[in-house]
Parts: sequence; structure tokens; C-alpha cells
Amino acid sequence: MHLHILGVCGTFMGGLAQLARAAGHRVSGCDANVYPPMSEQLEAAGIALTEGYDPSQMNMRPDVFVVGNAISRGNPLLEAILDKGLPYVSGPQWLAGHVLQGRWVLGVAGTHGKTTTASMLAWILEEAGLNPGFLIGGVPLNFGISARLGNAPFFVIEADEYDTAFCDKRSKFVHYRPKTLALNNLEFDHADIFADLAAIETQFHHLVRILPSSGLIVSNQGEASLQRVLARGCWTPVKSFNNPQGFHITGDDADGSLVLHGAEGEIARTTWELSGEHNRQNACAALLAAEHAGVPLERGMAALASFQNVRRRLEMRGEAAGVTVYDDFAHHPTAIATTLSGLRRKVGQEKRILAVLEPRSNTMKLGIMKDRLADSLADADEVFCYAADLGWDAAAALNPLGDTARVETDLDTLVDAIATNARTGDQILVMSNGGFGGIHEKLLRRLSGM
Repeated sequence: MHLHILGVCGTFMGGLAQLARAAGHRVSGCDANVYPPMSEQLEAAGIALTEGYDPSQMNMRPDVFVVGNAISRGNPLLEAILDKGLPYVSGPQWLAGHVLQGRWVLGVAGTHGKTTTASMLAWILEEAGLNPGFLIGGVPLNFGISARLGNAPFFVIEADEYDTAFCDKRSKFVHYRPKTLALNNLEFDHADIFADLAAIETQFHHLVRILPSSGLIVSNQGEASLQRVLARGCWTPVKSFNNPQGFHITGDDADGSLVLHGAEGEIARTTWELSGEHNRQNACAALLAAEHAGVPLERGMAALASFQNVRRRLEMRGEAAGVTVYDDFAHHPTAIATTLSGLRRKVGQEKRILAVLEPRSNTMKLGIMKDRLADSLADADEVFCYAADLGWDAAAALNPLGDTARVETDLDTLVDAIATNARTGDQILVMSNGGFGGIHEKLLRRLSGM
């Protein structure tokens, strides 16, 4: 089968392309900007890439066009496909029918931590010798790729609540039919497609409705929103974590210690490279999901000792002039706060943290979360915000931070301001869900005096 994928450089669609190629299909794709790192992964996999969406791509005559959810009506290639009545399908639907069918799917859903938790889960299964397939919305450093077909029954997938495609406004995750489902947390997000938290809870309810009675839901007991979802109807056993009287993880960011507890007391302990309470909760969810697939909790804990996290999750990008530059994907106030808190516990109070933020997600651009922004940055000593193309006043939103916050609309001016303020020992934490104009490299060059 020949697939031509529209929006192929997106994380999900790029991963799907690699899975299809590994399954023996001929794969090509196009995107508005064929960009690394996904373009490099695709080219290495032998997938032909085309820049743009010119209707002439119909001349390739693929068996099916696979349409990513970034493709909207008005896209010239999509309009030509519809006009000609050519076969098309959404990415999640194709994945469900050609990759996930008949496999033991382990899904990880929630507003925050999906990528990290799914990566942990895949690594635990890998270390147990189960050789799982996976499709993850990032690049786990233990694997170096975002997707793998695997040759075992198990398949780990990051189960995203965003909509499926222009033709299917259900959440992606309803297509995956998991047997094991980890529910990390649930907050309001994606304001461009959901009216409120209740609308997102309904989508999670739809997901819970399709799990088999032989499956397992691993759920964060501390999330009232998830409790409401399960109360609407659940036909699958539930195992809770973040439960002080049951499964929970404690640890110390200073020495990397990690201790898993159950109802009867301590189960196992190890040390690892990660930090933050959010990551300890992610780990607990991954361990319980892996246990359902047959991996003892003690063995799962041992695997976490060699877990290397995911690119763009508090990833150190370099050091110059005694200043360390980190990159993180955080773009929601909760994620910003937890990332900063984790870094603060890691480096202590004696080192300054310079937070650099690009409010780039659709929800942030709409200004839905602007009133929470200042509080989310409380652990930073200095705050620098890139406010190009925002429809709201970032300076006003950050006004509670006083002189510690600075807003710029020009990237080079922002880089100069950060580098001028930085001093030896500082930790610069860059947070964005996009490329941020290559700011990490620009900062390192500027700090090096280049």
C-alpha cells in the first residue's frame, strides 16, 4: 500500500509514517515546512518528502491519503482530494486499523506528562525483554526515535485528547482501544477546540467507555476531574496511584532517590536522573501500567534507574560562561510551575533561575491562561517573555512579578537582554512548545561571546 501523508512532519504523523514504513508500506508525505528533527528521521527511514501542499501531488496516485489534524478545509491539496473523490483517512483511524488491531495497547492520557510517562512505560517493558512497539509525542532518549513497530503484542501510545482530523472531531484516543490505560491528570486546555473542562471530561468518558472489562485503568486519585470521569460510568477495574494509603512514590531531588510504596509499605527503591513530584507521579502510573502487562513492580523500579527522559523535558542544551541552558516543552501554567519547581529543587536556592517563556500554544495565544501566568513563574528569579503575535498584553499579565519580568517582541532583543542579565552559576530555563527561533543556540553563542 502507498500512503501519502499530509502534515507528515508533525510528531504524531511523522511517527505514523515511520510505523507504516516499518510495516512494509510505501510512504511519502508533505508539510508546509519540512523541518528537523522529524524530517531527518523520515529521510533516514526512506520516506520521500515534499514541501507544501500543491494539488499536483495527486499525480503520485497513492492508495490512500492520510490526513493529519493540522490540515484544515481550504488546504489546496485537501480540497483537490475532496473534489476528485479520492480515498482519504485520518491518521488515528489508519493507525487503529493497520498497526494497533490485535495488539495489547497501553495508552497514556492526561493534560500533562503523557510523553514522559509513555516513554517510561515503553522503557520498563523494553528492559523486561518485551520489545514493545510505541508511538510517542517526543523522542525518548533511551530509544532515540519517537516510534517503533516492535514485534511483540505490546504497543505503548501517547493517547492525545486533541481532535482527530477535519472530518472527525472526536479525540484521537478513542481510536486506539487500549487494554491498559493510564490517566495522569485532567485540566482545561486546548481552548481552541474545547469550550470548558466539562467538554474534555466528556471525551475522557468516551475513552473509558470503550475499555474492556479485562483491562485496567490506572488513575491519579488526587485529580477530582478524573474521579468525575470515572463516576460517569466505568466497566473496567481501576487501580489508583497518588494515594497516601496506597500506591505512591516519594523521593529526594537532591540525591535522585525514588521509593515506591503500596498499602503494605515500601515495595522497592532506586535512584534516577529525573526530578519533581510530577515525574514521581508519572513513574507510579508507568509502573502500575507495566505491571498489568506482566512486569513486576520491583523490576520496573530497576528499569527507571536507567531511564533518560525525553528530549525537550528539562533537557540541558549546553553551558557557556558558567551559565547552563535548559530546554523544556512546558506551555501550560501547571506544567510551567512544576518544571520550575523541579529545577529549583534540583539546583537549590543558591542558584538563580532565569525563566524564558514563549506563550505559543493555541490556548496561551487566546489568553485563556494569562491570569495564571505570573503565579506559575513564582520559582524563577528573573522572567523573560517573548510576546510576538499575542492578542493580549503579556506585560500586564506579568505585572505582579514587578521588575523581575521583562517582555520583548523581538527575538534578538530578548536574547541580548537575557545574556546581559545572566551571570556565572545561573540556570536559564527556556519553555516553549515550538522551536522558539533557535533561541537556545543563540543564547549559548551570545554567552560565549561569539
